[in-house]
Amino acid sequence: MHEFAIMWDWIGFAVRWLHVITAMAWIGASFYFIALDLMLRPNTNLPNGAYGEEWEVHGGGFYHTVKYLVAPDRMPEHLTWHKWQSYTTWLSGAALLMIIYWVGGELYLIDANKADLTLTQGILISAGSLTFGWLVYDFLCKSKLGERPTILMVVLFGILVAMGWGYNEIFTGRATMLHLGAFTATIMTANVFFQIMPNQRIVVADLMAGRTPDAKYGKIAKLRSTHNNYLTLPVIFLMLSNHYPLAFASQYNWVIAALIFLMGVTIRHYFNTMHSTGKGPLWTWLATALLFVAVMWLSTAPLQDRSEETLALTNREQVFEQTAGYDAVHDIVLGRCSMCHARETFYDGVPIAPKGVYLETKSDILRHAREIYLQAGITRAMPPANVTYIEPQERAAIAAWYQAAVQEQSFSLVLNGS
Repeated sequence: MHEFAIMWDWIGFAVRWLHVITAMAWIGASFYFIALDLMLRPNTNLPNGAYGEEWEVHGGGFYHTVKYLVAPDRMPEHLTWHKWQSYTTWLSGAALLMIIYWVGGELYLIDANKADLTLTQGILISAGSLTFGWLVYDFLCKSKLGERPTILMVVLFGILVAMGWGYNEIFTGRATMLHLGAFTATIMTANVFFQIMPNQRIVVADLMAGRTPDAKYGKIAKLRSTHNNYLTLPVIFLMLSNHYPLAFASQYNWVIAALIFLMGVTIRHYFNTMHSTGKGPLWTWLATALLFVAVMWLSTAPLQDRSEETLALTNREQVFEQTAGYDAVHDIVLGRCSMCHARETFYDGVPIAPKGVYLETKSDILRHAREIYLQAGITRAMPPANVTYIEPQERAAIAAWYQAAVQEQSFSLVLNGS
């Protein structure tokens, strides 16, 4: 069964790789078109219906881009659609969410110290909240608030802050930040799938039928694209935050997330203004710096106590404890790992436990058996640079213990985080 644990880890890595690649493509295209739209300049020699043009140089050549405010007089022979970057990013992100936070939910999703939830209940909240977010947001955009974009953005910010607080009341810190990112990313991709693309298809259908397209469809798509532009940077932060306990392990992680959303606005406002006028407002840099200082200060607030000694061990963990070799592994981990993976670390340069993983009690070690096996048993990932001089025979002991334990468990238990 240990072979499956390795394969499952590689599957997660592959999906993460795909997610990052497609996210880069989507974000790059989004930023490019927003910048292009803002840099367009009028020209009296433009074709009928054209709004503006932009000349660019890249890759040894010149590019001449012309934008039609609604549509050209006739349907072009070749038309490139920009949609699959968004769809693939969301689908791969959803798959990664399932792999890490649903399959491994007992470790990464549910915090029994916060809420008495079963894994099934946690998964239902996880999935349901993403759907809820889109429905509420879409309703607001179609309401009268859609005509007042600034107020709409303020309301959306309030919803995001409330969701961050709500997630933190039931999920682990890591899951809180990740789900807030997924909540936002779902809105962004749904904007593309349910609004931007359908409206563009209506315009294309009108052109093919010889009708003059209605300008309102472009206006709707523009509003949703603008929202996506301002939400992109915070989503990236939230997706990366699971690697940094200073971001997710603070009891104020939801406040940190709220400040990051504000930073996304100040940063994008600078660049959007610069693309439009040639000069960005300098006050945005000061505002961004002050917000980031506030984030750093909040991160030093008391970290969430993720102690699990009071929790009953699962059947899976009892098997690991009862498997021959556990006592030796326990001593190895305490001697080689716990100086950094502790609630109060005592290794210079490591102020808090990496990734918020604690390895100083029996409960800690048993709950992280799989991670110990992968990071310090069959690979040399931990300790970094082998600073605690873990011996080859100690790594072999960890691997042998884990492999013996998983052989006593069913396939389903291994899939759930063994």
